[in-house]
Amino acid sequence: MRSRRKVKSGKVISDKMDKTVVVEVMTTSHHPVYKKTMIKAKKYKVHDEKGECKVGDLVSIMETKPISKTKRWRVFKVVEQSK
Repeated sequence: MRSRRKVKSGKVISDKMDKTVVVEVMTTSHHPVYKKTMIKAKKYKVHDEKGECKVGDLVSIMETKPISKTKRWRVFKVVEQSK
C-alpha cells in the first residue's frame, strides 16, 4: 500500500524551538526559456516530537494534519546526522 502523503528531504537549519525544527528543502528546475538549472530553497517548520534533530542533520519530512498555525510537516526519519 502506498502512502498519499508528500515526502521531502532537507537540511535542519534551526533547532532553537521546543519540538520544532526549521528544515530547508532545495529543489531544482529548468528555466522555461534559457534552460539554465535554477535552485530554489524553501523553509518548512517541522514537528520533531522527540527532539532528536540537530542543526546540519539531513532529514526526511512527511506531510501531516495541521499541528499549529505554521506546522504542517513532521520528521519522518533522520537520514544523516551532522558531526
